[in-house]
Amino acid sequence: MLERSLRNLSRSGDDRGDVPGWVLVTVMTAGLVVGLWAVAGPRLQQLFTQSLDAVLGQL
Repeated sequence: MLERSLRNLSRSGDDRGDVPGWVLVTVMTAGLVVGLWAVAGPRLQQLFTQSLDAVLGQL
């Protein structure tokens, strides 16, 4: 039983230090969103304001 426990401990320690794939995907997605928002944010805000003005102007 002790031998089996030691083997399980040694196996679980093999991947220490590795970053799981979902963490990398999350961080990369957040980076892309921030980058796109920084570049396109003012233009998107302008388009949104113009569309609201057009809709509210028709009422």
